[in-house]
Amino acid sequence: MVVAVWALASCSTSKYVPEGAYLLHSVGVHSDSKAVSGAALQPYVQTKPNARWFSLVRVPLAIYSLSGRDTTRWINRTLRRLGEPPVLYDSVRTRQTADILRSALNNRGYMQAQVDIDVTKKGRRANVEYHLHPGRQYVIGQMRYVIGDDSISALLNREHVLEKGLEVGEPLTVSRLESERKRITAFLQDRGYYHFHQEYIVYDADSVVGSPDVMLTLHLLPYQASGEETPLPHSRYTIGKVEHVSQTSEHIHLRPHVIDDNTLIEPGQWYSNSAQQKTYSRFGRLPNVKYTGISYTERPDTTVLDATIQIETHKPNSISFQPEGTNTAGDLGAAATLTYENRNLFRGGERLGISLRGAFEAITGLEGYKNEDYEEYGAELTLTFPRLVVPFLSRHTRQHTNGTSTVAVNINMQQRPEFHRRVAAAAWRYRWTNEAHPITYRVDLLDLNYIYMPSISETFRRNYLDSVSSRNVVLRYNYEDLFIMKTGFGFTYSTPRNVLRFNIETAGNLLSLGSHLFRREKNKQGQYAVFNIAFAQYAKTDIDYSHIVRFDANNTLVLHAALGLAWPYGNSRVLPFEKRYFSGGANSVRGWGVRRLGPGIFHGKDGRIDFINQTGDIKIDLNVEYRTRLFWKLHGAAFIDAGNIWTWHHYDEQEGGQFRLSEFYRQLAAAYGIGFRLHFDYFILRFDLGMKAVNPVYNTQREHFPLLHPRLSRDFHFHFAVGLPF
Repeated sequence: MVVAVWALASCSTSKYVPEGAYLLHSVGVHSDSKAVSGAALQPYVQTKPNARWFSLVRVPLAIYSLSGRDTTRWINRTLRRLGEPPVLYDSVRTRQTADILRSALNNRGYMQAQVDIDVTKKGRRANVEYHLHPGRQYVIGQMRYVIGDDSISALLNREHVLEKGLEVGEPLTVSRLESERKRITAFLQDRGYYHFHQEYIVYDADSVVGSPDVMLTLHLLPYQASGEETPLPHSRYTIGKVEHVSQTSEHIHLRPHVIDDNTLIEPGQWYSNSAQQKTYSRFGRLPNVKYTGISYTERPDTTVLDATIQIETHKPNSISFQPEGTNTAGDLGAAATLTYENRNLFRGGERLGISLRGAFEAITGLEGYKNEDYEEYGAELTLTFPRLVVPFLSRHTRQHTNGTSTVAVNINMQQRPEFHRRVAAAAWRYRWTNEAHPITYRVDLLDLNYIYMPSISETFRRNYLDSVSSRNVVLRYNYEDLFIMKTGFGFTYSTPRNVLRFNIETAGNLLSLGSHLFRREKNKQGQYAVFNIAFAQYAKTDIDYSHIVRFDANNTLVLHAALGLAWPYGNSRVLPFEKRYFSGGANSVRGWGVRRLGPGIFHGKDGRIDFINQTGDIKIDLNVEYRTRLFWKLHGAAFIDAGNIWTWHHYDEQEGGQFRLSEFYRQLAAAYGIGFRLHFDYFILRFDLGMKAVNPVYNTQREHFPLLHPRLSRDFHFHFAVGLPF
């Protein structure tokens, strides 16, 4: 494939370059000052060369060049639509870019900046270089304020607003001046100044010849009504009447106190733009509200505003049916989910969801079992409140906290040839967002799971659970009745360039404490039990971090690292299967399939139970992925992955899987590969082709380093997934 791409790129790219014109081959921005980065000013370049795949190969241009000149033919139109026409050198736009770069430097305080242009033409190509000479950066030498409204001047001084703004000695940049205008404007608009906008704030700057110091004066102008010549003081408005209306129905289908809690515009208070925006946001979060509009009416000859809040709601009920086909290792099956949803259960925007699911799969190749079919039935009830349901929470806190509370109950019944399993779960969870910071918090106040095994096939029990030769402590533990009571906390910090996720959960501590206090007796396995069912006890924490380096609109580099640690203790020697880590798969080390890597240097020998054995208590994932836009909705990626899993304890059935500080780094697996992604409006389809590079499980040196001795049948793995890996 790489050869094909290079061959395509080597095709003539000057086919559609007119005679006497030049293909814009490259554009560079360079600065002779360490204080100014040329790369940071690259976005100001008006004309950029044709897009390159992985910042190397101009494939879209090559695809366009493959088209013929007869645009009535389908193939030519398709090639042109998928490709990209040549970008030509334009001397006029080049000079415009130089002016824009100079203006950008001026806006950063470099008032004497100069920009030189160097154009090199070779053959049919042109290379453009912009050389920046910023000079000295001007700074604020003296700061003065001229406030043309006595009431506003008194308010700003009383609240010490101006003292927190521009400072003597800081660079004189346009962005800083604009942010100060916005800050003062936002302050006044939140304190009654309904008609105030930032155009009432202007600056005067006086400089001294030979000095970088500037005397800056901020002028806050008086109010100028339309058509009036005489300026007036700015009027300060209070809120009068607040009315909620609906244009499509006689009344709003929300309880009065819900409307009240989500309305931050209050009678008798100063007009506040922030309160208005938060009111929009609060009603927008209610699942049954489809439209919110806020308008104000000035009472004649007063400074009172009457607010009208228009609220329109959705129909509360909906039913959906989703069929699906399944294929597990060649065993075909079908599943279907029926979902009912009510978006306004108690007339407070509460969302009730009830789902029923059934699945059937014909299992083949199992010997010694009476039934060879897999059946699954499940039901789930979820009730989400669009607020934090917490006792004694004040109205002020409810209004200023953007959160949800969720109650979930579900039951799942699995009937396999090997066993029958019943899982019942119930949970109470909170989610909320910090409005001042890009952080989302999560608290699982209580999460209960009950696992019941009503029957296990004699064949399965004899071969795997009771046999002395194949007894497996990890496998056996996961086919016993178990009770899990856990609590957890987590947060996600997200910015355009960084995403950090942290989660921690513990289980069994309260039950263990109660068992000790009440001197409960242990069962034959040395465990405390609740209703004759042993409970799990463990602690688990996960840290996941991604950093995005954006080269241009079409090319980004993503760095990702994840660490997971789980520790079974007290009442548990082994983690529950659902809480154990696995490696390999579409979101991990992509040279391996799901649960095909680790723990450590463990090598599975029994494919029927390795899905249990290839799990662990510790996980490390390290990934580097270069992403590029190809054409249309198709994007590409090249990646390198590394990682593995380990166990804290030694288990005979997972030989070589225990974590040892002196050895773990030599047991890291590595993979490399390429991927293709279809970016649609609401989802991404992903196809990744991974190859093993370093295999911690090996018999020969050739197997240890597949990178040097690749074998497609042994080292290749294909992954299909929805969404990006990280």
